Amino acid sequence: MKRLILGLLLLAPSVLLAQINKRIFRIPEVTILGKRPMKEIGVQKTQMDSITLKENIALSMADVLTFNSSIFVKNYGRATLSTVAFRGTSPSHTQVTWNGMRINNPMLGMTDFSMIPSYFIDDASLLHGTSSVNETGGGLGGSVKLSTQPANAEGFGLQYVQGIGSFRTFDEFLRLTYGDDHWQSSTRLVYSSSPNEFSYRNHDKKENIYDEDMNIVGQYYPEEKNRSGSFKDMHVLQEVYYNTRRGDRFGLNAWYINSNRELPMLTTDYGEESAFENRQREEIFRGILSWDHMRENWKVAAKGGYIHTQMKYDYKRDAGTGTMVPMTRSRSKINTFYGQAEGEYYIGREWLFTANVAAHQHFVESRDKNIIRQDGNQAVVGYKKGRTELSGAASAKWQPNDRMGLSVVLREELYGESWTPVIPAFFVDGILSKKGNIMAKASVSRNFRFPTLNDLYFLPGGNPDLKRESGWTYDVGLSFAVGKEDVYSLSGSVNWFDSHVQDWILWLPTTKGFFSPRNVKDVHAYGTEWKGDLSLALAKDWNLTLNGTLSWTPSINEGEPMSPADQSVGKQLPYVPEWSSSVTGRLSWKRWSFLYKWCYYSERFTMSSNDISLTGKLPSYYMSNITLERGVSLKWAELSLKGAVNNLFNEEYLSVLSRPMPRINFEFFIGITPKF
Repeated sequence: MKRLILGLLLLAPSVLLAQINKRIFRIPEVTILGKRPMKEIGVQKTQMDSITLKENIALSMADVLTFNSSIFVKNYGRATLSTVAFRGTSPSHTQVTWNGMRINNPMLGMTDFSMIPSYFIDDASLLHGTSSVNETGGGLGGSVKLSTQPANAEGFGLQYVQGIGSFRTFDEFLRLTYGDDHWQSSTRLVYSSSPNEFSYRNHDKKENIYDEDMNIVGQYYPEEKNRSGSFKDMHVLQEVYYNTRRGDRFGLNAWYINSNRELPMLTTDYGEESAFENRQREEIFRGILSWDHMRENWKVAAKGGYIHTQMKYDYKRDAGTGTMVPMTRSRSKINTFYGQAEGEYYIGREWLFTANVAAHQHFVESRDKNIIRQDGNQAVVGYKKGRTELSGAASAKWQPNDRMGLSVVLREELYGESWTPVIPAFFVDGILSKKGNIMAKASVSRNFRFPTLNDLYFLPGGNPDLKRESGWTYDVGLSFAVGKEDVYSLSGSVNWFDSHVQDWILWLPTTKGFFSPRNVKDVHAYGTEWKGDLSLALAKDWNLTLNGTLSWTPSINEGEPMSPADQSVGKQLPYVPEWSSSVTGRLSWKRWSFLYKWCYYSERFTMSSNDISLTGKLPSYYMSNITLERGVSLKWAELSLKGAVNNLFNEEYLSVLSRPMPRINFEFFIGITPKF
């Protein structure tokens, strides 16, 4: 039945679009260039296009990566924590940079992608496995590279988009731009808010059905609303660039975030919503000053940055008197200073030498004040620490002819007072056949990741004796690209990876009643990643694009049992799907566009033993979203009208145990770009 509905939905726009004015799209012919980009020799990379990033102002980068990549996005619910993980590793094994500055939280080691609006990102790419060593260390799974670009505006420009969605959700986007021969300025603002009271069927509870004699004659899963899940998020991004037109460019990027979110109640909570308050507030500022000096065969660049993060978490509950009593009051402040210098030098057309050094100085203060209701005493726990992180790398890339390229990268890192051994990475690629652009790639690298500050110092439970994680990763792959101008273009790739991580850090319960991290696992993650892209000119003014990904990622614990009762050895790591896939299809005709997005995650275990007797497992699920957009050109402005349906088939699913997720919901957007 679902397939039938999907077929009808795909055909309906074809009938509707047959009535509108002309628009010509040209699909360029795919050709072999004389020289491939030397920076990307042997690199396994997924590039996000600008249409994907700007498709919907309500999307976060977590949403974009869910439907346009093979990596796993772990989502704790609508407008809550969303993390990403490559190739069966954990979120802390994914390094994230914004305009070159690493933005992983030094306390937790991860990045919340729900707090990154896709409309604030102009360029996004994923570097898989070994390829991340080109940018930074610590990415045992890979890295996500995010950046902004000058607006390329001429004169003044303005764009405003208003979004209205289910659950009384409002999204607003405003962008002001100015540009001339030397200056480029851009101001972006995003504001999102919602009570977030969506309905769902709670499969963690059962209600009894009674007959007239009060005998139980049946049971059912109750319909409930998402409770205590409201949010208000504001983002402001200011950018200014100055280009001397003589090879120098100066830039300023300043990003401010103010987030006020309630943490939704679990599906296993039986209390009344009015008896709890569970709220998290964050203020984040990220700023970068940059200078780029470019000449014909060399380039130097320098950056300086600063990150301020303040997190406040409050948990209160009714003491039975109608008064809300604080139970947990957590406060964290993080100040990070950043500096980077890099250079590139070409020798002819065959050699490229690069060098870079980056420093991050973190100052972290974490305090938790727990109020014990019985006697009123307060217990304050936390830590105040600083850590210097230094990373330097040098590379040599050689491309002796059109068919072959070799690259060597040597990186070394300092965390606090501990240096890593030299981190080597080797890359090679070559064109096997110019007919079809068939290219082979291979790479190997060593990598390390140091414990986070919470791993080392969190009270209670931090373990200052933790060892760094280490691993080797091997990659090999094939890609091709063919096409014919104005007819079609087709490209694809398949990669095999094999990764071994030693001394994996895991938080485990102790006999003292709290959790503590230990180096307990040796993990073997391996598998394949597939990617395909197709563009077709179906008829005059009709164009179809299809993009698909598929990954198979077994991630097996091969460590020693921690005790005779330890059943985790030889099992898939928890919350790691073995299979994931995504497909995006876009049908365009003149100023109309119809978009279909689909993703799939296989079942995920919630326990390291893969035992389903206690908490069960999270079943596999499919997700489908559709969007229909119409552009309108008026004398005074360009208009965009867009309608979106999320979770088209009303799927009941969970991404994380006991975290409710919304069923089918709707959004409508109107965009206005005045013509000055």
